[in-house]
Amino acid sequence: MLTSFLSSIQEGNMLAPKLMAEQLRVPMTDLARMARVNRNTLSTKAGSAAVQAGLGQIARIIARAADLSGDEGRAILWFRHQPLPGFDGRTAEELVEDGHAEAVIDYLESLDQGAYA
Repeated sequence: MLTSFLSSIQEGNMLAPKLMAEQLRVPMTDLARMARVNRNTLSTKAGSAAVQAGLGQIARIIARAADLSGDEGRAILWFRHQPLPGFDGRTAEELVEDGHAEAVIDYLESLDQGAYA
């Protein structure tokens, strides 16, 4: 799964904002908010460390969720719409936007270790 999702959002050796926005079915402004970068930076400096780090967190979460669920589409829907238990009804997308991507990754790892959702 990981390879498939990552290959669908890469151009060369970098994560491509436009391709990721298409995969997530969101406008670039929403993707910029998720990646915690300015929308202009997302478009004009896609290769910058800040943009790649923000996109990388999103890609890592979705790829991990796809590994757990067995389906990229389901992982994207989960990321965008499923409230996570223990996070006050917030979705993974909302947590990432607020700078809590590591908490989402930890949550996914706990599920992989046998915790119940």
